[in-house]
Amino acid sequence: MWAWHFYERKKPVRVRRSELTCPGNSMKMMTKAAESNADWVMFDLEDTVPPAEKEKARELVVSAFNTLDFKGKVRAFRPNNLRTQYWYEDIIYVVTNAGHNIDIIVLPKIYGPEEIATVDQLLTQLERKLGLEPGKIGLEVLIETAQALVRLKEICEVSPRLEALIFGVADFSASIGAREMKRDQHINFLYAKQAVVIHAKAYGLDAIDCVTLDFKDAEATRRDAEWAARFGFDGKWVIHPNQIDIVNEVFTPSDEDIKRSLKIIEEYRRVEKEKGAWALAIDGEMVDAATIRVEFKKLLYAKKAGKLKELDIPKDIFEGVEFEVSH
Repeated sequence: MWAWHFYERKKPVRVRRSELTCPGNSMKMMTKAAESNADWVMFDLEDTVPPAEKEKARELVVSAFNTLDFKGKVRAFRPNNLRTQYWYEDIIYVVTNAGHNIDIIVLPKIYGPEEIATVDQLLTQLERKLGLEPGKIGLEVLIETAQALVRLKEICEVSPRLEALIFGVADFSASIGAREMKRDQHINFLYAKQAVVIHAKAYGLDAIDCVTLDFKDAEATRRDAEWAARFGFDGKWVIHPNQIDIVNEVFTPSDEDIKRSLKIIEEYRRVEKEKGAWALAIDGEMVDAATIRVEFKKLLYAKKAGKLKELDIPKDIFEGVEFEVSH
């Protein structure tokens, strides 16, 4: 991690089964997004907003953040990329006027860590000026260029604000000259997707899979989501409400998974208290602090889906787990 950070930040654990993106120039669509079943909502100022509407879209996004009821969703917006004349005004205007209601900024079309560092420094100055907690606003980055893919290690190390990597299939296809981006994503983009997942997991980040472009094809959405879950992605981008419930279902732990997670956590806590052990074997599987983070996250996903009530969890089940849970 780069040495110029002047704040401490504990990475929140957020539920990101479904990440819904919608145009920032439509209050109607942003309202529907806030009312949807998505775990995470992003208002877009980039590709979905034409140049003539950029300024007006900023105002609408601010109004949406400040007036809509998100019902506990993660709240995000996407500025224009850093090679445009729009990006800095996007961030300054929206954060200045709605920063207390923003959880995440999504950076598109990055080429390397320098762009993330630039945004991090700008956010730090804005947070100080506005009286926000330093490091309050997290970052997610879209991996949608060949340049970004080959610099994933540097990207993952650059900022404590970084919370997730998102694979963006459309722009990545253009970046490498791919001729097919809809069918067989798990084959055609196998290396890129695995690289995103591996780097995300190595650095404690979430990995989010790309959108299924044919949003009317429920079978394709389910198939792509199931492949993403097998790969190790934590969730998937969606562009239409029709995709949300399918994606949420795929990324929600089964009853069997939930029972196993509870068993692992309970046994780990028991042995830790009795013997001070930090690693043990449960059903032939090695369990340590890293495993507990994974199991804890499964329970968060289950709780978000309404499959796990507070009363079902022993009161001390999460004792000592160093997580700052958000939404």
